[in-house]
Amino acid sequence: MARALSAAVNWRIALPLAGGAVVLGLGGLYGAGLAAADVPGGTQVRGVGIGGMSRAEAQRVLDRKLGPDFTAPLTVRIGDRTEKADPAALGLSLDTAATADRAADPASDPVAVIGKLFTSERRDVEPVIRVDEQKSRAAIKRIATAADRKVRDGAIAFENGTATAVAPVTGMSLVEDRALDTLRTAYLRASATDARTVVMPVKQTPPRIGTAETDRAMKDFAQPAMSGPVTLTLAGERIFIGPATIGRHLTMKAGSGDRLEAALDAKGLLAEPEVAAQVNAAAQGPRDAKLGLGSDDRVVVVRESREGHEVTDKALGDAVMPLLTRTGAARTGELAARTIEPKLSAASARELGIKEKVSSFTVEFPAAPYRTTNIGRAVQLIDGSLVLPGREWSFNRTVGERTEENGFVDGIMINDGQYVKSPGGGVSAVATTMYNALFFAGVKPLEHGAHSFYIERYPEGREATVAWGTLDLRWLNDSGHAIYVKAQSTDTSLTITFLGTKKYDEIRATKGPRTNITEPGKRTGSGPTCEVQNPLEGFDVAVGRVFVQDGREVKRENYKTHYTPRDEVTCTPEEPAGAQAADGAQAPPAAATDGAPAA
Repeated sequence: MARALSAAVNWRIALPLAGGAVVLGLGGLYGAGLAAADVPGGTQVRGVGIGGMSRAEAQRVLDRKLGPDFTAPLTVRIGDRTEKADPAALGLSLDTAATADRAADPASDPVAVIGKLFTSERRDVEPVIRVDEQKSRAAIKRIATAADRKVRDGAIAFENGTATAVAPVTGMSLVEDRALDTLRTAYLRASATDARTVVMPVKQTPPRIGTAETDRAMKDFAQPAMSGPVTLTLAGERIFIGPATIGRHLTMKAGSGDRLEAALDAKGLLAEPEVAAQVNAAAQGPRDAKLGLGSDDRVVVVRESREGHEVTDKALGDAVMPLLTRTGAARTGELAARTIEPKLSAASARELGIKEKVSSFTVEFPAAPYRTTNIGRAVQLIDGSLVLPGREWSFNRTVGERTEENGFVDGIMINDGQYVKSPGGGVSAVATTMYNALFFAGVKPLEHGAHSFYIERYPEGREATVAWGTLDLRWLNDSGHAIYVKAQSTDTSLTITFLGTKKYDEIRATKGPRTNITEPGKRTGSGPTCEVQNPLEGFDVAVGRVFVQDGREVKRENYKTHYTPRDEVTCTPEEPAGAQAADGAQAPPAAATDGAPAA
């Protein structure tokens, strides 16, 4: 009875003790689970087991085992091009600390904590990827720039008489708003599958003109166009244009209906020297009739007029284009030209009232090579001027600037009250002759200026000088009929004649005495431009123009001219030859300090 009790008592004690032991054992396991394992057993990250480890242990293992995979270069494919890039440069990296945190079981109840020590069930955890958006955006911008490719239609190029197909190009651009997600997803997937190529999203734009169309254009047009020269006929003359010349002005580009269309720059083709020379020879310009005087001072035609022809760039293009698809002898056609009538013919001269000599004036001068050149050039530009009723004539517009490019050379002019060498010397003789011709024709002077000092071979008060840009000689044809200006010169004289219909029977000139006489001074010059100058007094003079009709005066005009003294000039150390032969044309206005107009 006592052993049983004792046994009973012992059992009772043992049970609580046993129960306490169980409680103590479970508590120890719970504590061990809390202390020893953040990550449940069986946990893997990309095949790397980290179950039963603490977070720190799991991070170290992941750095060692997965780190190299996630830092290896990626192959980035953008359309048909690829490039290597470090993930870090793309703003991508593996965050092992965050991955260990993700793998850890957040549950803290005893069963879950103790279960972490004994579970063997596999658990896969995805790694955590860190994205540096600033770096990623910058990398995407760079990739977008490198990937950008403009779409290009197929075309045909012509060079040195040969046609070449220009291959079409498909346009491509990066889809930037999808690029970052693509990089992040591909980086994560590539590391898992060991396929390290990132295919970036791109937009492709196909060309409108593809290879098939360029092949057709080459066969149907381009190759025949370059197969040989074309031959055009104009006024019985042949014009040959080679394929190399044509090709420089021929293009084939996308037109309507997704087809290549040919275009010829006919204006450029017409300007080609080899084409222009042939066209100008075949299509000569119009030529006005040349008028002269018969023995009775009546107008006669000394050279007949001739109609001209003009070839437009449109006419050339219309002639050439149809021939380009032909071959051999079929590449020949007519070149159309527009007929241009001359401004003055024998018939139109009569209709315009050009029938008699209205006035004529001659100026004589000492011979000098520069005068022969400059006066002759001015006469050439003036001769044949046709001034219609109510229109004005201008010396500067007709003759142009007196430059070497315009055919003039250096001569003697007036500068600061004395003779100097300067471009265009001699033209004042032409201006003076023109002034007297208009004076005795009775037409209206609009702009006119005399020399600063008097030159003895010109009529007092009836002479003129000109200066480019500042002083012109202009007159208005108020005669009621057209005036034809005939100009001619020799080495020592020039004559200008007005042909038309007289408005007045006679124009008489009057001249008063010299007044306000001023004595000249003396000056000494030097240098290569200095010219010896004889003294002459300054004075004022008045001249008149009397209009006579039916034997009586119907109108009178008076003009007053002031001349400054012509100082005596000596030159040191020597006097240039020919100083006494100066004609008195004025120098440019910037140098004219005596207040007189310049030439």
